[in-house]
Amino acid sequence: MTTARDIMTVDVEFASPTDTVRDVARKMGDLDVGMLPVCGTDRRLVGTITDRDLALKVVGEGRDAGATKVDDVFTQGEVVTIGADDPVDVALQTMERYAVRRLPVIDGDEVIGIVTQADIATNTNAEQTGRVVEGISEARPNN
Repeated sequence: MTTARDIMTVDVEFASPTDTVRDVARKMGDLDVGMLPVCGTDRRLVGTITDRDLALKVVGEGRDAGATKVDDVFTQGEVVTIGADDPVDVALQTMERYAVRRLPVIDGDEVIGIVTQADIATNTNAEQTGRVVEGISEARPNN
């Protein structure tokens, strides 16, 4: 059985609630990613920050990216995640159900990776990939 651990992107970079959004935007650009998990010093997930958060909550509101902290704009609260040893089918169902393109992978209390749409596309069959993409697209018609 293939698990989330088998297909996830590893070496995940994090954002801290005290980072500036300018630093986070640079990190996202350097890494060519659209989302970073936001973790405390214990690597415990407290939320996520996306390129969309930066565009809408910083640029769209005219905030100073150098003075605005991640804590002021990131998506807090319950984050949709998956366990490292959960089957890939569970990851697919979770991504479809919650219309998320990126799914943090948790082992115990620690974020150890992320399953992305690209991970799904390169590690599952075309039918599974199509189902996930369609499910996310239908739930988010403007994304």
